[in-house]
Amino acid sequence: MSRGCDHVMKRSPANASSLPGRGCTPSVDCVPGAAMPPERRDGSTRRSVSAVVLCVALGARVATAEPPATAPSKPEVQTRESQAAMTPSQALDRLKAGNARFVANAARRRDWSAKVVATAAGQFPFAAVLGCMDSRAPVEIVFDQGIGDVFTVRVGGNVVNDDELGSLEYAVKVGAKLIVVLGHTSCGAVKGAIDGVQLGNLTSLLAKIHPAVEAVHCSDSKDAGCVTKVAEENVRQSIRAIRERSPYVAKYLDDGTVALVGGMYDVATGRVTFLDH
Repeated sequence: MSRGCDHVMKRSPANASSLPGRGCTPSVDCVPGAAMPPERRDGSTRRSVSAVVLCVALGARVATAEPPATAPSKPEVQTRESQAAMTPSQALDRLKAGNARFVANAARRRDWSAKVVATAAGQFPFAAVLGCMDSRAPVEIVFDQGIGDVFTVRVGGNVVNDDELGSLEYAVKVGAKLIVVLGHTSCGAVKGAIDGVQLGNLTSLLAKIHPAVEAVHCSDSKDAGCVTKVAEENVRQSIRAIRERSPYVAKYLDDGTVALVGGMYDVATGRVTFLDH
C-alpha cells in the first residue's frame, strides 16, 4: 500500500517566520491525497521530517535564550571617605560581624580580580591586626575581610618589637581606627616558650613570651588550658608594650581616635573571642 504524503509539513508564507533560518522547507512538495513515488518514499520523507524537527528545535532555542549578562557591579572597597567616617567601635563591630560569618560558613562572595583593580591606586584600611604567623589563623579569612580592608602584621607569638611598632604607627598615621592583637589557641610559639626551646634567632623571640609564662605559672606545654592562658596573657602583655613603647600610638589611643584591643582565635572552632583588659 502506497503511503500518502499529506503528513509532511510544507512551509508556506503564512508560517515562514515561525521557522528561523533558511533551508527549512521540506524537500518534497506534496499534493494532498497523492501517493509518494516509491523512489522518494524513504529517503526524501526522512530528510523532510528531520528538517522540520530541526527547524522547530532551533526556534525553541531562540525563543528561550537568556538575555545578555549585565556588566558586573563595582566592587565594594574601603575609600578615604569610608575610612574617615568609621569610628573605632564600628571598626570592631565590623570585625566581629565578619568572624561570625566565617564561623557560620557564610563568608561574603567577592570578585577578587575586580578588587585588585579597584584598590590598585591606593588603600584605606580601617584596622590593623598584629597576629601570629600560624598558618591556621589567616587574619583576612577569619574576619571575612577583603583586599584593602585591614593591615596585617604577623610574627611568631604575635610579639612586639620595633619593626612591628613601626608598622602599627604607619597604620595609625594613614587612618586605621583600630589595632587588634590576635593570639590563638594551641600556639607553637607559646609552647616553645613554656618548654624553654633554644633555636637560633627563635630563642630571642620566645624570650619575649617568657614573662607571660611566668605570670600564669604554667610549666606543661601539653596542657591545652595552660597554653591558652599563657597565650591570653601574652596578648595582654603585647597590648601594654604597644602603649608603653610607642608614644605615637599612645597619643591616638588617649584622644579616642584609635582603639587597641586583644583577641583570641580558637583554631578548633574558628571563633574569635575579644578579651577584657
